[in-house]
Amino acid sequence: MITYELEIFERTSDYSELRLSTGGGQPKTRGVDKAAIDQLIDLVTRHYGQHSVAQQVFGSPQLRDLGMRLAAFLDGDERWLTPILHQPPGSTLRITVAGRLRHLPWELLAVDGAHLTVSSQAPLLPVRAVGTNTAFTGPVTPGNRPLRVLFMATSPEGVEPVLSYEAEEAAILAATSRTGAELVVEESGTLEGLRFLNRDYGAGYFDVLHLSGHATIDGDGQPVFLVENEFGEHVDATADQIAHAMAGHWPRLIFVSGCLTGNAPGAGTVPSMSESLVHSGAPAVLGWALPVGDVSATDFAAELYRSLADGVPLDRAIIEARQHLYAQKRGNWHLLRVYADRSPLAPMVTPLITKERARIQIRPADQEFLDPQTQLSRVAARAAFVGRRRVIQRCLRTLKMPLGQPGAAEALVLHGMGGLGKSSLASRLLERMPTHQRAVWYGHVDLKSFRELTTKVPFSTLEQQVEADKLLANDQAPLLVRLRHLLHVDGPLGRTPCLFVFDDFEEGNLDERDGTYVLSAEMAGILPALLRAIRETGSPSRVVITSRYRFPAPVGTTVAVESLETLTAIEQTKKLANLRNLRPGSVIDPDIRKRAIHASAGNPRLLDWLDLIVGDTSLDIDGLITAIEEETDRFRRETILAANLLDSQVPELQQMLAKVNVIDLPVPAATVRAVHDHPDASAHLKRAVELGLIEEGIDPETRQPRYYVSNVLHPLIRPLLSDDEYVQACAAAARSLYELWVTNPAPPGSSS
Repeated sequence: MITYELEIFERTSDYSELRLSTGGGQPKTRGVDKAAIDQLIDLVTRHYGQHSVAQQVFGSPQLRDLGMRLAAFLDGDERWLTPILHQPPGSTLRITVAGRLRHLPWELLAVDGAHLTVSSQAPLLPVRAVGTNTAFTGPVTPGNRPLRVLFMATSPEGVEPVLSYEAEEAAILAATSRTGAELVVEESGTLEGLRFLNRDYGAGYFDVLHLSGHATIDGDGQPVFLVENEFGEHVDATADQIAHAMAGHWPRLIFVSGCLTGNAPGAGTVPSMSESLVHSGAPAVLGWALPVGDVSATDFAAELYRSLADGVPLDRAIIEARQHLYAQKRGNWHLLRVYADRSPLAPMVTPLITKERARIQIRPADQEFLDPQTQLSRVAARAAFVGRRRVIQRCLRTLKMPLGQPGAAEALVLHGMGGLGKSSLASRLLERMPTHQRAVWYGHVDLKSFRELTTKVPFSTLEQQVEADKLLANDQAPLLVRLRHLLHVDGPLGRTPCLFVFDDFEEGNLDERDGTYVLSAEMAGILPALLRAIRETGSPSRVVITSRYRFPAPVGTTVAVESLETLTAIEQTKKLANLRNLRPGSVIDPDIRKRAIHASAGNPRLLDWLDLIVGDTSLDIDGLITAIEEETDRFRRETILAANLLDSQVPELQQMLAKVNVIDLPVPAATVRAVHDHPDASAHLKRAVELGLIEEGIDPETRQPRYYVSNVLHPLIRPLLSDDEYVQACAAAARSLYELWVTNPAPPGSSS
């Protein structure tokens, strides 16, 4: 694409000069008075503000007219734009102007009623030029490999609307699936996490940094991006703070995908966040001038990275993504703004069919969790997984913490009732730790199947694989000794960190004893040896276990437990958006859809099953309702009442479950004890949690445990209370919660 330079600068307070450089000969210059500039700015202010209707409507005649006025301003009597308009494949117009003029929506430029930036023949890309430097002093050559994207979504507690960052991540992966893209996700949403991850991979590793979240203009008129602290609370981050986290390790492109990130406050007198990042050293930054819809932002990003992954130059990729929004008739197609230094907007990677082009070696994590009989994945694919953000953040902190430090553990147990997504969460954790190899076992594991470890983990060399095989096959030495040699820094896996996953651990690896569960005889010879070997060698490898039941940690080891809760209302809304039949606006009868969602009680697996049932066209309405009820009953029998689990508990524990069930939201332990006024209340609560009969989560405000009896259990335990007992439990819960949440609320981090 041909590049042109446009400069507008003041000569006097009443007179400015326009200068156009076409790359050959002397620049063209002409003067323009202040009155004409003021008139243009006033016109833009009236029709292109944050709350103006015109900028929200696709094909708005006001915006078309505004684009023609902007074009006439640049064209002048000398017709400067004419030689630019009809030169395929298009042109890049670098605009260097003062603040108020830089803030004008040059993306709307139009001639004869057609917007130039979305022209199919010779599109125009306006680039707001920042400074005279280039971030790259040497030649810019594309990497002979797939595109590398560092993706960080921020979703602080209490900030609404909650964005569908999972859908954005999935859309990028789907768009780049043909050529492949390495998408590394920073899950914490913190600047500290961004700094460490960027440092771990080193300068020049990533092609793109994609920041997704909310942004705004703070009370002092400064642009800020809303990030998280270590507890998920809201923190305002300025461009300078983001630049500090990057520590000079800028990729070729920064996409700050949040509302107003390309907006210069004070009618252009204050630099936008995007412009400030370029001033700080970023070569090119994309931002949105005004509030943008979640779907449009996702679609633009997916199309942008599709083109970049294909080896398309950056300037052309931006044009194609904007043209995509325009073709989809999205009213905000013109809101995307480009800020850049003088670095070339060149390709980032080579095309797919390029000699010796590297390939991505990582297998999708959901393919590690295959059913032994059907060979189909038993977990939610990356595109279908939603929510669990705080749980994922806590789990990753545990798995990445060096041994010996507070919070570190050799093993992480994902615990909860059936269908809550324990296996899907484990799959997600594998994806979030691409630095670790994976070895996944499903169900019962004995010593023979454990030795299959060497077939599950790719070793660096064939010699290491052979050595590992010999170690595990040598029955003359205890398993602990063999595993120590395997994980020692000089051993076959010493420099290959792994995640060893035992999925559905309760299936054959636990034995019931006195109402609780302990390791089976075979697993008691495997798990303690593996955990102790990790501890004694200081290995970065870790163990992840998914289990419906809790069990004692082996002696001399540290095991962290993360319990899963029923989906929150926000998480369930995201989940439903991914389901064909239960999502809003589907063709399913609204009453059927409502009853199915209610029957699921926020359980993601049951939602998936019911989504299939309501889409069965062979069933009439009565048949659908019957099928929903039968499926819900089957779910309870198979996942909740295995081996008469509920009936085998003491009556007092069953009474506790029934009393806590009167509360339709998670509550602290103090409220559980208030409704279940019994000397053994704490013991009953502990036992119910261990067996998955009650969910134990973490309150995001107090960061203390909270408890909830899933609605799936409601029909089973409601009959355990008389009407009077039900009323008494409601009253006790109300008194306790009023005391805890209204009259004497606990500060963050305190016990209740």
